[in-house]
Amino acid sequence: MGTFDHEITIRHVASNGHIATLSVGTIAFTCHIGPTGITYNKSEGDGATPAGRWPMRYVLFRADRVVRPITGLPVRAILPDSGWCDDPASRDYNRPVQLPYAQSHEKLWRTDHVYDMIVVLGHNDNPAIPGKGSAVFMHLSRPDRSATRGCIALSQNHLRQMLLRCGSGTILRIG
Repeated sequence: MGTFDHEITIRHVASNGHIATLSVGTIAFTCHIGPTGITYNKSEGDGATPAGRWPMRYVLFRADRVVRPITGLPVRAILPDSGWCDDPASRDYNRPVQLPYAQSHEKLWRTDHVYDMIVVLGHNDNPAIPGKGSAVFMHLSRPDRSATRGCIALSQNHLRQMLLRCGSGTILRIG
């Protein structure tokens, strides 16, 4: 592995759409964000991607579907009982949980391929403030390249290229 980029940027390019540009070093990729664009006032379920500077915490991947990504970030496998709490009333809000889980959550082991590779971002996690947004990840784009629910989505090839340039201390700047 070579040197790592310290900052990756995302800029909204369509004023009324979900298309944005992610730049890492001198390379730029098209990515997809929430249908309501980028916001400086993120709230749970608003469909917006949160503006700000977010540390890239670690990568999760489906070992039964994709090859382990090469990156300077920590990498962990997603398991069939992997979930993420999105219930603002829970003490586990915006944290990984083990399924089954009684409160509202997302399943990370999905039938589609969107979560075959996930970058967990440090958005609203230190500490998590109830209602300010949860499960804001970088993940794989849908085949139709549709909007996310507030995450950032890239093709698998572009996500892998970006991860090659990431290590501890890499920040994602949105906005």
